[in-house]
Amino acid sequence: MKKESIIVCGTGVAGLACALGLAREGYSVSLLGPRREPPRRDPDDYHPRVYALSPASQALLERLGAWRLMDARRIAPVEAMEVYGDGGGALDLSAWQDARDTLAWIAESGEIERALQQVVHAMGVPWFEDEFEGLESLPAGVRIRTRGGRIMQAELLVGADGARSPVREAAGIHHSYTPYGDMGVVAHLDAEVPHQGKALQWFTGDSVLALLPLPDTSDGAQVSMVWSLSESRAREFLAMEPEARQAFLASRVLAITGARLGRVRLRSQPHGFSLSLERTGMVGPGVALVGDAAHRVHPLAGQGLNLGLGDVEALIEVLRGREAFRSVGEPRVLARYRRARAEPVLAMSLVTDGLHRLFGAECAPIAWARNEGMRLVDRVPFIKRQLIRAAAGR
Repeated sequence: MKKESIIVCGTGVAGLACALGLAREGYSVSLLGPRREPPRRDPDDYHPRVYALSPASQALLERLGAWRLMDARRIAPVEAMEVYGDGGGALDLSAWQDARDTLAWIAESGEIERALQQVVHAMGVPWFEDEFEGLESLPAGVRIRTRGGRIMQAELLVGADGARSPVREAAGIHHSYTPYGDMGVVAHLDAEVPHQGKALQWFTGDSVLALLPLPDTSDGAQVSMVWSLSESRAREFLAMEPEARQAFLASRVLAITGARLGRVRLRSQPHGFSLSLERTGMVGPGVALVGDAAHRVHPLAGQGLNLGLGDVEALIEVLRGREAFRSVGEPRVLARYRRARAEPVLAMSLVTDGLHRLFGAECAPIAWARNEGMRLVDRVPFIKRQLIRAAAGR
């Protein structure tokens, strides 16, 4: 295969996976961005940011050679999911309902990055520890300037540089931003009652609380909390003194969950991040976006990283299938990538945004309908199987 020059700007999970996938296809690919090697953590100390990896994402990491390098003791399989509405509605999804062993895997961001970095190093992918500063379009690609004064040229620049993507801005790619006025608060909790490999989620009407299974610690059962609530309430919570915050969280979680996991206790410092719905044009002249640079959705479905890894896989597939006379950065090729991702990204955006609006509505008939809908779905095995299969892919 003819080797072509591709630069991947961004060295998080999506960027590392993209560079590896392209390198394995035989392309001449380089990474541009800081090298932040995740520190080795003590057995009881977990990275604050965790992801729910779908079977499709796990399979991609396996093909890239990263999955086998991750510490299995720090990964929690999700065997079932329980979702509760704000009016008695409930939905129970189990892997066995679709003849599966696992619905997803909960893994730390740092552990995924550490494994991907190991493979990048083993494969000898060039890594320029510099920052992107600007670009200009060329007849056959782009010319890139870095903050360190480096000039680089490529037939294709992949922007994997996060939600505030400098690559996206420099390329003039359309970007729409809709804030929800909510924040996601994440932290790890000790729990009295074992989670039994179940992911739990509660829609309360004014917040969404998710408790995701993590491996046990020496203190017992552990879960990762993702609590979506209004920015004002989230900031009040984060500003509390440690003892008051501990008491408030234990009380609220106990009330919301009905003591589903017994009493809980913070075991890590909580962090907050603003929630938004973001869409982009995905491509520009000689530029393709992946991951958060390309889109962001509400975290209530836990599909953000899975969408990003779906971008990576789709881009690789499009480049693999292009005609031999077309370059990797040609507009027609990049348009195929944009079309390939249009439906999956739009569908996930509509689902997460729709659920957010549906469970945020206070109208009594809507509240009744959403909970009755959950009860109906829970009674139909065929629909539950379709939900499981949709979550397994992208």
